[in-house]
Amino acid sequence: MKRNFVCLVLAIIAGFLFSMLVSAQVEKIVIPAGTPEDQALQAISKEEDAQKKATMYQEFVQKFSSNPAAVAYGNWQLSQYYQGAGDLQKALDYGDKALAGTPHNLDILVSQVGVAQQMKSHAKAMEYAARGGQAYNSIAKQTKPAEMSDQDFASRIEDEKNSSKNSYEFLEAAAYNVIAGENDAKARMAYIERFTPAFPNSRFEEPVTSYAMVSLSELKDTPRLISFGEKILAANPNSLPALVLLANTYVDDPKPASLGKAIMYSQKAIQVAKADAPDADRSRKLSAGMAHSTLGYAYIKQDKTAGAIPELKAASSLLKGQDEQRYAVAMYHLGFAYAKLNRVDDARTALTEAAHISGPIQQPSQDLLAKVNAARAKGK
Repeated sequence: MKRNFVCLVLAIIAGFLFSMLVSAQVEKIVIPAGTPEDQALQAISKEEDAQKKATMYQEFVQKFSSNPAAVAYGNWQLSQYYQGAGDLQKALDYGDKALAGTPHNLDILVSQVGVAQQMKSHAKAMEYAARGGQAYNSIAKQTKPAEMSDQDFASRIEDEKNSSKNSYEFLEAAAYNVIAGENDAKARMAYIERFTPAFPNSRFEEPVTSYAMVSLSELKDTPRLISFGEKILAANPNSLPALVLLANTYVDDPKPASLGKAIMYSQKAIQVAKADAPDADRSRKLSAGMAHSTLGYAYIKQDKTAGAIPELKAASSLLKGQDEQRYAVAMYHLGFAYAKLNRVDDARTALTEAAHISGPIQQPSQDLLAKVNAARAKGK
């Protein structure tokens, strides 16, 4: 409790601080120094018995019920008391009361996430984390006061973001853990759709997009998958996971324009991945490999078989030893392309490789290999 009291912002020039907080998006609780509320809080801080202190906070909330800041702070402290006492539902309820008076307070939202995590309530943890992410990102959207210079305003924005960065990163990680820990595809996707607008350009963008791809594939919801990917690209046109996701989705979509989109997104993904660059990591190389594979498959579907072969060879080179199943898919399509061009020996080599890899593509590879071998024997 003492630590939280020390963290309380004390201000002598209350009027100035109030006007500053009105324009700010992330809220802080301000109790001006020397006020009756401040004096009462100092008296509470001297009480060492936790239960008596909780009673004093309840009396504090009642006594200063007309002061929203005092009510919010008192309820927040009661929330932390009940969390420490193990009554998590009461802790959550008092935290919600505190948020009613200061809904964009990152400190309280962080506390609420902690309580929700202890309760193993994924939905609540995501709710508070997403609210905190949205509050943090609204810092940069403030309206500049007319009397403030552009330089001073930019400096204030930067200071606010820096002071809240640790809380934001905690909330971002907590929200990601909710997604990663959810086994139900429908619930996981609902969490992802709360995460993405709350944490744009997230450090977890790649795994979150992968979870979305898996979730929507499990749900067999192609329109929603496309909508999700397009939203990601609207916010970040160079999002490699979204580019690969959309290319892979459009290539099997029956709509006439979809194949062209698959080619466009595959080519953009290859450009963004820069798999040949010295700093290209495994993730970028895998993404480039998937994009080359999708591009080659799209060319096959367009009857541009000769153009498909270099793409599929590039894909197999990038995927071999990195992703066995995707490597098998690239080799199967490569074998198919060779067979279509009557390059029988090359087709047999590619298909034999794919046929040795256990998984969903093994049987189709064996079947096509048998046809190629039969055609070769007949040709002799």
